[in-house]
Amino acid sequence: MSSQLRTSTIGSLPISKPHNPWKEICAASIGNALEFYDLLIYGYFAIVIGKLFFPAADETTSLLLSVGTFGISFVMRPLGAIVLGSYADRAGRKASLTASIFIMMIGTAMIVFAPTYAQIGIASPLIVIVARMLQGFSTGGEFGAATAFMVEHADSKRRGFFASWQLSTQGLATVLAAGVSALLSYTLADSQLNDWGWRLAFGIGLLIGPVGLYIRSQIDETPEFKKVAAARPEQSPLKVVLVRDRINLLLGIGVVSGATAFNYVHKLYMPTYALKQLHIPATSSFLSAMVTGLVLMISAPVFGALSDRYGRFRVLSIAMLTIACTSYPLFLLLTTWPTVGTLMLVQGLVGLLIAACLGPIPAMLSDIFPTSTRGTGLALSYNFSVTLFGGFAPLIVTWMIAFSGSKLAPSFYVMATALISIVAVLALGRRMAQSKRGPV
Repeated sequence: MSSQLRTSTIGSLPISKPHNPWKEICAASIGNALEFYDLLIYGYFAIVIGKLFFPAADETTSLLLSVGTFGISFVMRPLGAIVLGSYADRAGRKASLTASIFIMMIGTAMIVFAPTYAQIGIASPLIVIVARMLQGFSTGGEFGAATAFMVEHADSKRRGFFASWQLSTQGLATVLAAGVSALLSYTLADSQLNDWGWRLAFGIGLLIGPVGLYIRSQIDETPEFKKVAAARPEQSPLKVVLVRDRINLLLGIGVVSGATAFNYVHKLYMPTYALKQLHIPATSSFLSAMVTGLVLMISAPVFGALSDRYGRFRVLSIAMLTIACTSYPLFLLLTTWPTVGTLMLVQGLVGLLIAACLGPIPAMLSDIFPTSTRGTGLALSYNFSVTLFGGFAPLIVTWMIAFSGSKLAPSFYVMATALISIVAVLALGRRMAQSKRGPV
């Protein structure tokens, strides 16, 4: 088990020392933060990228093309989940984590140096699309391998706490991405931001990449995977998950749906929403995203620890019900008093709710898949849901606002997906209680 004791010998007497997982947790977290930084930066500069790479007759069409390209990268996430998730179950968590961060660096480099549409024409958006597909492929394998790596290095009674650092580092990525975006939008003129400022934002992620790659190359494989590898790992973990664990897979997708829709609407799309719909300056919009990321970074481990103590399903059920009940009032508050102070208040609460629902989820998904197929099961359940309900959320809510003419339209999307999650959580909790597999 992941709580195995390492031993040293003094004379002929073995002295047991508990394994401290923080080194491995930090190694996985650094790469995870980098990957989500790259993902968020694209979303935050969607308006600029739309003008430079997807020029159209009007700004709405240009923005739709830009956020649509953001969504296209999510089409690759299930493929990345299949390939890199299976690779994690066959070759090891470490091998998959190293591969994912290397692929992410390639995609980021392509965007940093991509010529604009005005320079090379149609080839320009194609380069961006391919780069986003590579980044989506990489991110698709990141969650499964990173989460499996964290929980398998952690004590079995504290898996919720340690797995929640997956989301805490996503909060850190939000703080970094929003902070860089706010700094650039404040210090640079619009012409400078459009010319080279946005490239600098992506370049920062590219510079951090080699550091994360080196750190991941130095970490140890998990004790649990070593045991499975010694007993011959599954030759086709994908087949096993799709056949033996298909019900858990489907319920896992449902569990993640509401959390990921809420996450991507409020954390990723909100700066664009605040700028275009509330007419709040870009710098203030990015600062509000920093507030969300900061609250998420601090509170995710708290809710992970609460899930260890009170149960994953209890904590998540309360969180999702709260999201379903508060989504409409939050958007109503924003549209009634569209001020920077209101935006900061709402986004602070959003960060807390994201932590409450996403904090317990990594450990919950880890509980329902055995070690031999955990990387694949985690990657598929999380990334299929993120692709279906999160990746295209900016595109969906942008269209909903344009079609309905209502600035409250995003709340209806969040509420619908939250209800799906509540049903899935209740069904999975009952299934786990009946089978007595894992904590309930």
